[in-house]
Amino acid sequence: MTLPKPVVIDTNIFFSSMLRNSSIFTKTLFGSENSFHICESVIVELFKHKEKIILSSKLSENDVIRLFYTTLKHVTISREELIDQSIRRRAFELCRDIDESDSPHVALTLKLDGLLWT
Repeated sequence: MTLPKPVVIDTNIFFSSMLRNSSIFTKTLFGSENSFHICESVIVELFKHKEKIILSSKLSENDVIRLFYTTLKHVTISREELIDQSIRRRAFELCRDIDESDSPHVALTLKLDGLLWT
């Protein structure tokens, strides 16, 4: 039996999942056999934009925090600096002409030989 490929979730997908309490993403995340991964920078971005998430989601701060906590329990958080330099360089080259800020997500996807949700 082949295990499903790991799935790397970029900041935009994770951010969108915070805007709705029962998004398709969260339903998939909670009910899938896939393993889901994020770069630790995703947490920084979400924390930085917490107030915007609260306003846009129309959820209370406590509900957003609870959703964030519940969602984080279903993902593996990876430190970008632990990804081999050659993989990070290759990811940067792939993203250079499109969006360099996606490089950490692409590097993690390459490292895990996974899929990228963006």
